[in-house]
Amino acid sequence: IIDIVSKFAVIGGGFYAVWGAIVLGGALKDHNGPQMQSGIWQIVGGAVIVAAAALFKSIAA
Repeated sequence: IIDIVSKFAVIGGGFYAVWGAIVLGGALKDHNGPQMQSGIWQIVGGAVIVAAAALFKSIAA
């Protein structure tokens, strides 16, 4: 079950980071500062989720 949860977290974190990249791209096009910050933090958050899931998977193995 840990493997399934870890895979779900990696996929979810990846989608969250990709959505952050989309938000960042739209903000760069519109020159919208607060939206740029939001997109960057979403990318960082997605990367942290993926890293935590990978760490959790390696500890559980």
